[in-house]
Amino acid sequence: MTATLVTRFAVDDRELSALHARAFGGDPTRVVPWAQRLERHALTWIGAFEDGRLAGFVQVCWDGGAHAFLLDTAVDPDRQHGGLGTALVAAATTEARAAGCAWLHVDFEPHLRHFYLDSCRFRPTGAGLIGLR
Repeated sequence: MTATLVTRFAVDDRELSALHARAFGGDPTRVVPWAQRLERHALTWIGAFEDGRLAGFVQVCWDGGAHAFLLDTAVDPDRQHGGLGTALVAAATTEARAAGCAWLHVDFEPHLRHFYLDSCRFRPTGAGLIGLR
């Protein structure tokens, strides 16, 4: 099955929340106000649709200048390891470049190192993090 990538699609909060829960093991009943957040904070977002169903998602936030940030890369578990996440990140990279950004940052957990560094071609860098919760 081939996915269609759609930039800045009309977000259904329930559908995106359900995908996010499946991809990250969250609460499937929790509905996040994705549409409102994306309109306010995102440079762009991209959905991967298969037969009208949301199978993958990524968003790009930015500082309004040279730096963009990849967030919430999510692929339905039954579609993982087939190139869909890589296609979403490539599309997000293209969108950030077209907006004039010079850098695309991503944070990830250690088990995603191969995906982001090898499949998506990010470079490892030093970074810092302060936990706020």
